[in-house]
This record gives sequence, C-alpha cells and structure tokens, in this order.
Amino acid sequence: MDNILILERLDRLERLMIANKEVLTFEETCDYTGISRSYLYKLTASGNIPHSKPNGKMIFFERKKLNDWLLQNSRLTKEEINGRALEHSFKNRK
Repeated sequence: MDNILILERLDRLERLMIANKEVLTFEETCDYTGISRSYLYKLTASGNIPHSKPNGKMIFFERKKLNDWLLQNSRLTKEEINGRALEHSFKNRK
C-alpha cells in the first residue's frame, strides 16, 4: 500500500513539473495533452500541430502554442448563442 501511495505522489509531482516547463519533449507533450504517441506522430508529420525540430530528429513543443492549438475551434454555449441571436435581432430591426 505504501508503494502505491509513493508512486501516485511521484506521478503528481511529475505532472506539476511538466506544467511549469515552457518547452516540452514528445513524451511530456503526450502526458500533458493526453494525446497518444501514434496520434501525436501523425499530427507532427502532417504539420497540423506546432512543433520544432532543432536538430532534425528530436521534437519539441512550446506549451503556449500547444495550449492555443488545443483551444482552437472553441464552441459557443447555448447561452452565448442565444445572446448573440438576441443582439442580432435588435440590431437588424426595421
């Protein structure tokens, strides 16, 4: 039981350390985003995710760019949609 508790705490510490880094390795990016290794390879190969390859082999990810990429294509809530519809109807009254 003690070993499991220690491993859980180590895992939490690793996640906290990763969250404070500005540049992440491939493995850290998988852990940070929850994206599988194979899918992340596909995303980098197709150029669909921002990344750097300074030596042509190792892949690095800037956390800020990753966050922006993860949050692209956000969806409006029903409340926001209704608010915009109401605004639009008031503006276009004739």
